[in-house]
This record gives sequence, C-alpha cells and structure tokens, in this order.
Amino acid sequence: MIHYNSFVLDNGLRVLVHEDHFVPTVVLNLLYDVGSRDERPDKTGFAHLFEHLMFGGSANIPQYDEPLQRAGGENNAFTSADITNYYLTLPAQNVETGFWLESDRMLSLSFNPEVLEVQRKVVIEEYKQRYLNQPYGDVWLRLRPMAYKVHPYQWATIGRDISHIENATMDDVKEFFFKYYRPNNAILVVAGNTTTEQVKRLADKWFGPIPAGNVPQRQLPREPQQTEARSQHVEADVPVSALYKVWHMCDRLAPEYYATDLLSDVLGRSKSSRLYHKLVEEQRILTSVSASILGSIDNGLFTVSAKPAQGVSLEEADQAIGEVIAEVQADLLAEGELQKVKNQAESTLIFGEMEVLNRATGLAYAAVLGNPDLINQEANKIQAVTAVDIRQVAKQVLCPENCSTLYYHAKNK
Repeated sequence: MIHYNSFVLDNGLRVLVHEDHFVPTVVLNLLYDVGSRDERPDKTGFAHLFEHLMFGGSANIPQYDEPLQRAGGENNAFTSADITNYYLTLPAQNVETGFWLESDRMLSLSFNPEVLEVQRKVVIEEYKQRYLNQPYGDVWLRLRPMAYKVHPYQWATIGRDISHIENATMDDVKEFFFKYYRPNNAILVVAGNTTTEQVKRLADKWFGPIPAGNVPQRQLPREPQQTEARSQHVEADVPVSALYKVWHMCDRLAPEYYATDLLSDVLGRSKSSRLYHKLVEEQRILTSVSASILGSIDNGLFTVSAKPAQGVSLEEADQAIGEVIAEVQADLLAEGELQKVKNQAESTLIFGEMEVLNRATGLAYAAVLGNPDLINQEANKIQAVTAVDIRQVAKQVLCPENCSTLYYHAKNK
C-alpha cells in the first residue's frame, strides 16, 4: 500500500505527497498531461522536443543541471504518446533546490534561439540514429500508421516527419509551451524523506505564483474498429527477417485491460510462455518471440514480434503463431498457468515499488488517469482475472480482421 496525501494549489497544480522517512532522499516527479497524441498532424514531435528544451535554461536559471548537481541531485525525463514526465532525486536537506528548478522552468523557458537550434539538432540526430540507421529502427514508424488511420497514435513520439522539427519556429515553441506547460495541466508528486507540511509550504512558495493557463480540452478522434486484415512487406539491410503483428485493444481504464495484459504474458512474456515454449523450444520454428501491450491511455495495441529460424519463411512463422493463438482462444487456461502469470505480474509491481522514484512516477500516472489510488488497486485487479476473461479477450482482440502485420524481410546478401 502506497500512502499519500494530496492538495491542489489555487492555480490548479495537483500535488501528491508520499512520505517515506526510511530513505535519505526526496523525489520530485512532475508530470505534464501532454504527449504526442496532443500534437497537430502537421506539427508533430513537439512533445518530445520539449523534453529536450526543458533542460536548456529557464526564465531565471541559465543552466538546469549545474545547480542540481551542486546540490547532489540527478534527473531525467521521458515522453510518451500520452504524457511528458520529468523527475529528479535530491538529498532530503536540499529538496528546496528541486522546487526552485522545476518551478522556474514551469514559469517560462528562456526561449533562447541558440538552445532551440542545439536541441533541434539533437532530436534530428536521435531520429537518424534510433529510427533510420538502426536495424529494425523504423518498425514502429511503419506499424503505427498501418494500425491507426484516425487517432494521433498513428505517429511516434519522435514525430511523423522530421521536417516538422526542422521547420519549428520560436513562435511554435512558445505556443506549445504556454498551451500545455501550465500548472493546471500538471501533477507534482513529492516522495521520500519529507512531510506534507513541508511540501505544502514549498509548493505554495515556488509554484503558487505561477498563473494558470487556458489548457485546451482534449477532443481526440476515436479510432474506428478495424474490419479487415492489413499487411505490409518491407526489405531492409538487417541481420535476419522479422515478423511484427499488432491488434487493437482496449483503453487503459477498460475493465478488460488486466486480462489483456495477462494474455500477453501467457503468450510471450518469458521462456515459459506459450509462444516461446512451443515455437522456439519445441518446434524450433522461431529463434525469438515476445508479446506485450502498449498500455496507452486511449485504445492501445497488443503486439507480437518474432524472428524465424533459418529456412523458415515469415509466412510460415505467422501461421505457427496463429495456431498457438487459436489454442488460447479455444481452451481455458489451466489454473496453474494462469496463477503463474498473475504472480509474475504482481511481483513486478512489488519489486518496482521498492524504489521511491517508481512510487512517485506511479502515483503521478495514476493521478493523470483520474485516481491516484489506482496504484493500490492493481494487484487485486490482476488477481481477479479469470481463465474465462483471458479466453474472451483472446477471441475479441486476436482475430485476423483486427490485425496489422509487418513482414520485415532481410535483404539477400
């Protein structure tokens, strides 16, 4: 059980406090409710660009990292389709440094043209290295637009086209910042060796004066049901051919979310999973296989990826995977197999929550979903899933007409 207190500042900033007096540090996790799904189709990649810009200097602080490091702290951030999340860890006695730093860059970036040019080049280079020049790097650049035709999940966080970042102006940057990086669009979680009283005082002092913004109400198009199978064949200079399959699934708050998550564990979480045991170890059709879900806030994707053994075509690998899926759709899981994946999932939760940083991040994400206490309900929701639930989800989700398949062929050398 992760205990927390919460309050809201007059400007709309939601603050959660998780006290843990057995650690010497304090974590500040600041989540902004903006991700790549909030971008315009003709100006994508901005949420990720801001992850970089936020470290380039703010209104009154030329360099973010230097004072943090002098106070013994460290930091990082990540961007997803749904959120942008910043976090730092400090010795408890220096916690006010964290409030000072985070509040100043929420107040305003420096909007230095040189910083924009530097970070623009960093993002462009990242795009080339991670997505264009790395084996299989463009897989999700292909899968997303194949699966999503309407919803903005159709582009990756790096952006639909790197020219959108190349052509970004300072006016574009300012507009995005003052639209989304406002206190009433953020959740601050402070966790570790602190008190609620201290956090209230520091939050009022540093974040209270920042004015609220006019955050636009999110109105995203709902992806229509996919009614026929989609596929794409590509050829690339990669070591071996690979197969990627995605099916549309429920959103993060749907009742069947945990059954869908456990179904992916049954099929491809570990070496004891159905796909690995049957197709890698027994039949030796594949050399590797995995299954997982994108736990997106809106309707996400159930994914299976595999590499066939030498002499096995991608079509043969695809058929073999389909046969294993058909078994899960036809027969109820044995109680032992179901309990095994439940225990694996729950142990992952428990071990993750040993770190204060993970608790802070988890509380922030649960809060953006609408209820911070969701973090304390997950274990029970996992254990409540039945074999009937698993089979029902397998039938509903893993049907051919709901699937998009990428056949990634290695060039003949």
